[in-house]
Amino acid sequence: MNRREFITLLGGAAAWPIAARAQQAERMRRVGMLMTQAQDDPNGRARNKAFLEALERLGWSVERNVRIEYRWSAGDAERIRKDATDLAALAPDVILTNGAAGVAPLLQVTRTVPVVFVLVADPVGAGFVDSLAHPGGNATGFSALEYGLGGKWLELLKEIAPGVTRAAIVRDPAISAGIGLFGAIQSAAASLSVEVTPVDVRDITQTSTPLLRSRVSRKAVWS
Repeated sequence: MNRREFITLLGGAAAWPIAARAQQAERMRRVGMLMTQAQDDPNGRARNKAFLEALERLGWSVERNVRIEYRWSAGDAERIRKDATDLAALAPDVILTNGAAGVAPLLQVTRTVPVVFVLVADPVGAGFVDSLAHPGGNATGFSALEYGLGGKWLELLKEIAPGVTRAAIVRDPAISAGIGLFGAIQSAAASLSVEVTPVDVRDITQTSTPLLRSRVSRKAVWS
């Protein structure tokens, strides 16, 4: 063996322990996925596919260095609460969920596991984060809309049907987004010469169709 071959072999041998340590250091990460849709929901499956593709691009491959624990709750509130409890008990590195229906139960069962949310209309008003700039706590994520859109919706309605002077706004008063959006619509209503009336979604589900029709007769319904 000549000198050059010896140096090359020595250099390679010195690198073996470093490579071995790097391989051992890459531990399996665990991600909890609390999906409020059903497992066969097309939108839910499409979003999950996009999520997995993004992970791959960032170097995270399922069953190589990341393991995902799925819970598909199919919109059932009791099941969502149970799934949130189950995922928190696993103590994953992070939990991803969609909508306020998923965030609220998670924050009730854990204040230590990081929670990332998407499609939440008003995370500040709902109490999930302290502010958009400084979320605080263990939750952060993406807001689905800005309240000013409510006024734009009313403007669009007026463009489509210029003769409309009254509009019934279907909302859910149990969530902050329903209240906030109606407030934005109210602010724009006067300048558009439209009288807006809130119709609570729970009233609709508990009201017979003929009665509902009489309440919103001759009004545009906007939800």
